[in-house]
Amino acid sequence: MTVVLVTGQLLTDEVWAPQAPALRERHEVVFADHTRDDTIGGMAERLLAAAPERFDLVAQAMGGFVAFEVMRRQPERVTSLALLATLAPNDGPAQTERRQGYIRLVESGRFDDVVEERIPILVHPARREDEPLLSVVRRMAAETGAETFLRQQRAIMARADSRPTLAGIACPTLVLWGRQDGITTEGHQSEIVSGIPGARLEVVEDCGHLATLEKPVTVTQLLTDWLAG
Repeated sequence: MTVVLVTGQLLTDEVWAPQAPALRERHEVVFADHTRDDTIGGMAERLLAAAPERFDLVAQAMGGFVAFEVMRRQPERVTSLALLATLAPNDGPAQTERRQGYIRLVESGRFDDVVEERIPILVHPARREDEPLLSVVRRMAAETGAETFLRQQRAIMARADSRPTLAGIACPTLVLWGRQDGITTEGHQSEIVSGIPGARLEVVEDCGHLATLEKPVTVTQLLTDWLAG
């Protein structure tokens, strides 16, 4: 079976580096392209066009928004779903204002400031001076670049509220969340788990938003066990 991995804004395939080798032992691994479209629908259509007829879908952060759109468009193609550090609602006014602030910074040539401003909400408080980890975060952001980041921001701001369609997700679903995630909350996870029939929640302790990098052994085990099951 093929596993399609789709990740969040300002992140590249490197966010899955700890998991990909283990996943490849049993699966074909495909990385979705989330860099070229400025709508979540466009990202979902690109993913579906590149994926095989049936696949497992593992989605992180903004990738979760893409996954929800995939499940609205062609749910019959997804055999199982894993959602990491994501949420179902669309943005409220405060989130939209924050994103517009990011856009203003980038348009004024301060893309690096956006990256630095986001670091405290991306990683566990104890990891905010973890240079090996932060170097990966900064490298992924640099490889993403300002123009792609702007497309991603516009896509996120215009996304649909996925809460009304959660009940229609019929495939087995795993929800994985880091206890100290600075972007998504326990309430967001409860909303997803209560909305999707039979969904299971796994909480990773002492972990922020980037669980795949912060707790690689734990996350790899959870994902490989889930996909094997």
